[in-house]
Amino acid sequence: MRRRVYLCLRHTLAFSLLLGIWAPKTMAQANVQGQWSTLPYLMPINPVHVALLSNGKVLVVAGSGNCPPSQAGCPSGPPYGPSNNSGALLWDPNAGAISQFSLSWDMFCNGMALLQDGRALIDGGTIKYDPFYGQSNVAVFDPATNLFTNVQNMAHGRWYPTVLTLGDGRVMAFSGLNETGATNTAVEFYTVGSGWSTQYIAPWTPDLYPRLHLLPNGKVFYSGAQTTSKLFDPSTTTWNTNIASTNYSGTRTYGTSVLLPLTPANNYDPQVMIMGGHSPATNTSEIIDLAAPTPAWQSGPNMSEARIEMNAVILPDGRALAVGGSVNDEDTTTASLNADLLGPDPNNPGKYIFSSAGANAYPRLYHSVALLLPDATVWLAGGNPSRGSYVQQMEIYQPPYLFNSTGGAAIRPSITSAPRSISYGNAFTVQTPDAASINRVVLVRNGTVTHAFGMDQREVELSFTAQSGSLTVTGPPNGNIAPPGYYMLFLLNSSGVPSVATFVQMVPVVAQPDFSVAATPSSRTIPPGTGTSYSASVTPSNGFSGNVTFSVSGLPSGATATFSPSSVTGSGSSTLSVNTSSSTPAGSYTLTISATSGSLTHTAQVTLVVADFSISASPSSQTVNRGSKTTFTVSVTAMGTFSAAVSFTVSGLPTRTSSSFSPTSVAGSGNTTLTISTKPRTATGTYPLTIKATGGGLTHSTTVNLVIK
Repeated sequence: MRRRVYLCLRHTLAFSLLLGIWAPKTMAQANVQGQWSTLPYLMPINPVHVALLSNGKVLVVAGSGNCPPSQAGCPSGPPYGPSNNSGALLWDPNAGAISQFSLSWDMFCNGMALLQDGRALIDGGTIKYDPFYGQSNVAVFDPATNLFTNVQNMAHGRWYPTVLTLGDGRVMAFSGLNETGATNTAVEFYTVGSGWSTQYIAPWTPDLYPRLHLLPNGKVFYSGAQTTSKLFDPSTTTWNTNIASTNYSGTRTYGTSVLLPLTPANNYDPQVMIMGGHSPATNTSEIIDLAAPTPAWQSGPNMSEARIEMNAVILPDGRALAVGGSVNDEDTTTASLNADLLGPDPNNPGKYIFSSAGANAYPRLYHSVALLLPDATVWLAGGNPSRGSYVQQMEIYQPPYLFNSTGGAAIRPSITSAPRSISYGNAFTVQTPDAASINRVVLVRNGTVTHAFGMDQREVELSFTAQSGSLTVTGPPNGNIAPPGYYMLFLLNSSGVPSVATFVQMVPVVAQPDFSVAATPSSRTIPPGTGTSYSASVTPSNGFSGNVTFSVSGLPSGATATFSPSSVTGSGSSTLSVNTSSSTPAGSYTLTISATSGSLTHTAQVTLVVADFSISASPSSQTVNRGSKTTFTVSVTAMGTFSAAVSFTVSGLPTRTSSSFSPTSVAGSGNTTLTISTKPRTATGTYPLTIKATGGGLTHSTTVNLVIK
């Protein structure tokens, strides 16, 4: 016994000496590679699917947890819970506390998305093992009550589905095995309050857990694992099934795919990176720029190790952690323990490079998960290459930005206060004592991770200006760039060190009942002492049904106005009658028509021109022989500010004559020549002619005589 204790102490001493030798080097590298640690407690269920909730806790859903009823020690059926090491739980990273729940049906291998209000939508699961049949059941987990509530079923089952939040808040479900074990090729949309849409059958058969990303144009990009990329348009429910083909010829099964950060600096150019996958696995990556005229996959940097069953996590500074996996699927002897950090290549602008992120301690293969936490660390858990057992230890990765050059803790910026919700395109204020040093403001969507893919994973950079003690930040432009829901708001200083995040809810601007007003015509011209009218029309929007009253301003002196009717309800038109007096000054007046309902006022403008013109013609009579022509000079004289174009007509001509004006019109004041041509057989006689001049809504006339011999 004494010898065993001695040996133990000797080994401990040797390890301590080694640690003393290596610790400074390890610490010195922390600001380059980051640092890994293992939590002092275990995960009590297989963490198959995880989601970060808006209260900072992590929802873990295992269901039966890859433990079939035919295997000893596995759940024989529902309920799934603590008594048979299955079900679901909440993990509190801050307190280290775990609360377990029982499930009434098997949510194993579901899809999961976080709804706009912060609840988790659990989509599908397992009916039976070997062969696997998919559940059509759907449940919602409410973090306010810690309860799972069943909602409307889908049309058919889904086992291994992908769910994705769209820009309007709907959740799109695709793929998975149905209740007979066939691949479900239908797209369905879930809307809170109204349930599931009809099915939209795809013209192709997807792989299970397809990698889907919402793009800024509202379309959904399929990046694998198949070699041919595709595009889905939710607005038309149509597919383009041949966008681009990968350079890697094999299917990237259980590799991963990330939408790289969206930034206003590059107009939110969507770039997607795929990496790893296949068995034996590849260490390659590829990037596609989906804003290019002809998108094509380009070879990216290689990871330090080949990875199948890997995870990739976007960090607040825009880099991505690639971690876990193995060379051969579900083979711990070929586990990839060296982690990689994807970031910009300092020597090649616009390109990326992988660098070392140290090494984690435990094999993370099938059913492993990695999740960004609000403190800007990454949680790594699970690994279940053989049924009935899984890696219970959990690890935390502290990225390099949390360390200074000596290996100590970096000084982090802080958020004093931020709004609980923000809306698209609108400014909001973040209080921080570090405003002067802030270099970036980013939103990172709360993660939902399973089977090597973070569903809905995205990072959006925001524009901002700094004031003393605060930042004025502009929200994302629309839901296609940042779908509704909860995000972690991070501030990063000029050294790239992030704050601890504050949760903010991205919400659409709720359209309020409103109306618009328009007026026609846009302009009227009248002489002093006369009147005219306009029409004002009210058009409602978003269910507006209020009473709208009218008023007008800008009338010249001596003018009066009335509306008939004086108000309309919901929608309708009113006639504005304007009357001037003989003393009303000539001029052009802008009239502003105001339409008011409660606190809402909208305006439309029209122009009233008080002016006139006169017309004369000379000579008063012209004599012309048959077969000849003659002319009259017609003069227009502006009165006041009259400047409209005046056109001319003549009436009273006998047959076998023709007339023309040159020019055809004059603006304001001017002359035109009326030419009259006769034929040899034109009847002789004296003909009174009426010359009319029309412009600006006014008409005046004068008469002349035409004598034909």
